[in-house]
Amino acid sequence: MSSKAHAKHELLIASVTPQNLERGVLWFSENHGAIKKASASHIWWQKNSMMVEESLVIKPSELIRRMTDMGYERSQTVGGKGLVSMRGGIIEIWPVNTAAPYLIEFDGNVISEILPRQKTEERSKPKLSQRHAIEKLPAGSYVVHIDHGIGIFRGTGPAIKNLNLLGFSKIEYAAPGPGRAPDMLYVPIGQKDRLLPYVGFEMPRVHRLGGSVWEKTKRKVKEETEKLARELLELYAKRHVVERPPHMGDAGLEQELIARFPFQETTDQLKAEEEIMHDLARTRPMDRILCGDVGFGKTEIAIRAALRVIASEKQVTLLAPTTVLAAQHERTLKERFANTAISVGMLSRLTSQHEEGRTLHGLATGTVDCIVGTHRLLSKDITFKNLGLVIIDEEQRFGVKQKEALKNLRAEVDVLSLSATPIPRTLQLTLAHVRDISFLKTPPPDRLAIHTFVLPYTQKTIAQALRRELERGGQIYFLHNRIETIGAVKQKLEKLLQKVPLRQKREAGMLERFSEASSESTPASRLPTSKPRIGVMHGRMREHEMIKIMDEFRNKEIDILLATTIIENGLDISSANTLIVDDATLIGLAEAHQLRGRVGRSAAQAFAYFFYKPRRMTEKAADRLQALQDYADLGSGYDIALRDLEIRGAGNILGREQSGTINKVGLNLYYQMLAEAIDLLR
Repeated sequence: MSSKAHAKHELLIASVTPQNLERGVLWFSENHGAIKKASASHIWWQKNSMMVEESLVIKPSELIRRMTDMGYERSQTVGGKGLVSMRGGIIEIWPVNTAAPYLIEFDGNVISEILPRQKTEERSKPKLSQRHAIEKLPAGSYVVHIDHGIGIFRGTGPAIKNLNLLGFSKIEYAAPGPGRAPDMLYVPIGQKDRLLPYVGFEMPRVHRLGGSVWEKTKRKVKEETEKLARELLELYAKRHVVERPPHMGDAGLEQELIARFPFQETTDQLKAEEEIMHDLARTRPMDRILCGDVGFGKTEIAIRAALRVIASEKQVTLLAPTTVLAAQHERTLKERFANTAISVGMLSRLTSQHEEGRTLHGLATGTVDCIVGTHRLLSKDITFKNLGLVIIDEEQRFGVKQKEALKNLRAEVDVLSLSATPIPRTLQLTLAHVRDISFLKTPPPDRLAIHTFVLPYTQKTIAQALRRELERGGQIYFLHNRIETIGAVKQKLEKLLQKVPLRQKREAGMLERFSEASSESTPASRLPTSKPRIGVMHGRMREHEMIKIMDEFRNKEIDILLATTIIENGLDISSANTLIVDDATLIGLAEAHQLRGRVGRSAAQAFAYFFYKPRRMTEKAADRLQALQDYADLGSGYDIALRDLEIRGAGNILGREQSGTINKVGLNLYYQMLAEAIDLLR
């Protein structure tokens, strides 16, 4: 907390700048006194911080003006950092350097009181749990005891000798009658496997201890999960009876490929590779999901699996949802297979008619070993001589017709799906033990977590973020998800860069301790000397134009790539380390996480700014943005998928009719019961 209690309550308010956003709450709390001292003598801190305290004489309107000059956005309600509002004689503000919003009360033109805003809504309403381990749950979360039903987690307790408890979890249940206190259940630490976090899509009913409602609910859910299990197993039954020769590959070729890999594999990569190779060595076709954040090495594992299958005299196809991503995969595969006899082809709208004819003939005769492409590869005129493996990148982005074709393929060949954030349907199948899954949770060496900021939209903050990245010689993704207005946004960016020119020298006099916080901290030798170049890319452009823009960005001929969500997949550019989304309420949670993964693909610190317009914010959009900030750590894609599942609702794996049933017992217990039903029917 950056506010300190002295004789008078005082509050440090830092400006909404990239430098201050990066510091975080703890840094400001630890350096409160030094910042106060620096703000009295140094011009940067005078402009970018303000100390308000009780008894300070200042007009409320003047304080609001100062806050807007420092980048704060006026709003009717303060629901996030960087917002300020005024109601009568009270100003409410959420400084970017504090963990909670504050109320500044006025008596005329004098500040009479400064108080943190009480989170009454959080105290009165228990939380839907998003964590997996009981001991990580915040008090007040809903939990499910397998034997007693849904209650409220009230924390853990120490050992109690007279009860022979080594430790316990305290669960609150409904009161046994009107006017009586709620019942409490003490669950020994040795029985914590009987407790599950409740994940649902609406506030659940808290049960009474000893009642019959919970047993009836479980019985009904068990009947429904058994019915669903039968339907699921019918879908996947073909895979359990089909057999094919094991893929043994060529050990020498595989060792050569591994030796040419320029990076050090993570432990998770090696484990996932072992699991996939074990699947390929069996006689039953593989159906596995490889789940890992963008940049964690999914493609390399897929390439090694492809080599195993190709060396076993089978063909491989790699499906990508967009031409841009397909082009990226083609380039990568050709580079990795450069010193082998493996032939790599591509089919997409970029492929010429003559080249397409040659490729189709090569697939039918077996002279093309590996084919990369979009949904074009699922067309009826595609004939393989001996297809062995289908690799699907971001399966959730294919349409219904394509998914039907993929479903038919699953009965005959090995399938490896790559995903950074499995969508609910895929995730449900995984949790229900119908499909196998491998995780890549360990980031590559030297990879840093992306600093993520969710802020109200202001041109001043955007200009500072642009300048910060350009001054260190980097590149920027600027996402605007409206094709109709993307040209106007380019003009605004050009004007914005003219209004806020890049600094060409450092200003002296900054306190050495805070030099990193100043925007003048970049050596002049690293500053660009020419006007920043902006390129535009969106889905209505011709494919060859998009590939051209992408190549120019990769070759640093473009400094800022202004694009729609088409950049979500397929770009791997280590020098691009700032992402700016001008209206994050228009994109989904999984999409936002994928977009964030476009930056931070090197050892440099990366930044992601998700802006929103407070007046347009819906409850679900606020939930998505909060989850994006909560799960900013490396390897959080699976947690984001779970949160996305909770926000959007699960429905049935086959339809939508299961949502009500899931709410009765919670997602975790529902899938546990479904998995048990599947195992029983097998």
